[in-house]
Amino acid sequence: MLDTAQRFAYGDDHHAFRDTVRKVFDKELIPNLDKFEEEGIVSRDFWRACGDAGLLCPGVPEEYGGLGLDFGYNAVVGEELSYAGSSAGITLQSDIVADYIVAYGSEEQKRKYLPKMITGEIVTAIAMTEPGAGSDLQGVRTTARKDGNHYVISGSKTYITNGQSADLIIVVAKTDPDKGAKGTSLILVEAGTEGFARGRNLDKIGQNSADTSELFFNDVRVPMTNCLGEENKGFIYLMSQLPQERLGIAIGAQAGAQRAYDEAVKFVKDRKAFGKTVFDFQNTKFVLASLKTELQVGWAHIDWALKKLMDGKLTAGEASSAKLWHTEMQGRVVDEALQLHGGAGYMNEYPIARMWRDARVQRIYGGTSEIMREVISRTI
Repeated sequence: MLDTAQRFAYGDDHHAFRDTVRKVFDKELIPNLDKFEEEGIVSRDFWRACGDAGLLCPGVPEEYGGLGLDFGYNAVVGEELSYAGSSAGITLQSDIVADYIVAYGSEEQKRKYLPKMITGEIVTAIAMTEPGAGSDLQGVRTTARKDGNHYVISGSKTYITNGQSADLIIVVAKTDPDKGAKGTSLILVEAGTEGFARGRNLDKIGQNSADTSELFFNDVRVPMTNCLGEENKGFIYLMSQLPQERLGIAIGAQAGAQRAYDEAVKFVKDRKAFGKTVFDFQNTKFVLASLKTELQVGWAHIDWALKKLMDGKLTAGEASSAKLWHTEMQGRVVDEALQLHGGAGYMNEYPIARMWRDARVQRIYGGTSEIMREVISRTI
């Protein structure tokens, strides 16, 4: 269990909310972790259970069925989800998609989609990445050409989280290809729309319970009212929301690193070698001491960044630094934690094996570590 006694980003209400999150996860998530991994998808029952308990989209204003809470509540869910060892896509819905709709959606869009996103009846995704465009969103080739009062969307997306589950997708498309990034728009597409097709549930090296898919748009016609916000403002919107997305990844990385460390401590104190526990060896103690130090620094930084975000002061450079440091730190911690397990760490029956696999993509999605360094360097 995460020790939150010394955390300074949270108040009593956050702590009470955390208790609710833990109870829901203990009942609905932990017993089903292996099942979700094997099936490659998180069940709708889990989504609805999270919705029933108020865990989905807690920041959505009350007028649309939400709780109107600050991002600290999202962070609590993200921490507990990662510490549990799950890659369920509920944080994508709560931390990213919901905020796009709240910030840029029309009144009709908000009333149509947000209440069902909150209950878990609607699962969402955001389709940015393409076979030829990853971190560089300016390279998007999917187009949305105008035809009367409709857009006709053509193109393909890949590596889309919640891709198999999604009922609603925010599609990043070029509405004016001649303008490059300045001709990008965000367009809402419902999964049942003619011309929309899902590809395979992609075979990944980790995060197996997160359905990650190819999506195809074959002359998909949607009303122009499905544009999220203003036409050709999509790139600006994406850049505006990235700090929160990247902090969310950093938060998950920190909690995941803490769980890996805790698993290592538990294992070495129980495992015997040469007549004593593995913990009794000086090397083990020194490795754990170094990891504990990194985690202590990490938690202090997470709380600092979280408070800045909630105050509306976290910059894109600071969020990029957070994502870079915490995801790289997670990689170091899970690797050392696996090493301390010895041969057992390579066995899938031990949680550390899944944590090690799941951690690897953290340095890739949401902007690679290399892109983070590029963004940070521009602030120097």
